[in-house]
Amino acid sequence: MGDGTAVGSPYPLFGGAVEPAPRHATPVEVGAPRGPEADLIGYRGPTACAAAGITYRQLDYWARTGLVEPSVRPAHSSGTQRLYSFRDVVVLKIVKRLLDTGVSLQNIRTAVQHLRSRGMADLPRMTLMSDGATVYECTSPDEVVDLLQGGQGVFGIAVGVVWRDVESALSQLHGERVDTGETLIRPNPSDELARRRNRVG
Repeated sequence: MGDGTAVGSPYPLFGGAVEPAPRHATPVEVGAPRGPEADLIGYRGPTACAAAGITYRQLDYWARTGLVEPSVRPAHSSGTQRLYSFRDVVVLKIVKRLLDTGVSLQNIRTAVQHLRSRGMADLPRMTLMSDGATVYECTSPDEVVDLLQGGQGVFGIAVGVVWRDVESALSQLHGERVDTGETLIRPNPSDELARRRNRVG
């Protein structure tokens, strides 16, 4: 296990090919950006940092080393603003959690590649489990239980929960339309509260 090779689990993300897990889990209903409209919205670095809970230094380092690169618009020169997609921000937050729990960078890279290979509809129903040495994918409660009983899983990250956290954070932050460059101003709840108070007064 110390070398990152999964033993006794059919869902390793590192140490072998990833096998598709059975789909007997109920999909998590989340109101994430979907459809062609979602592909037209990007988030600048500071916004991605705020939503993912990371520093700009981490974001910059991960982009430069290829760990998590912006899929909407990379920085080609010093004047270019990186633009991250919703999925990118979810991945950034997952990377932060994996790092915080001591997972090696090598295993995190493998997990990131795996997350990027999955469809948007697959992500919310996934749970990533790790024993600190290996990361596993589970898509049903039964698989989580199997891992725990086998002694492999020490902690888990429910991707659907991270998804909702990022969605909630981004709903309060500004996005940018990729096609027009227009900044999308999100309604600020405190502003709305002030307007309501003024109306009451």
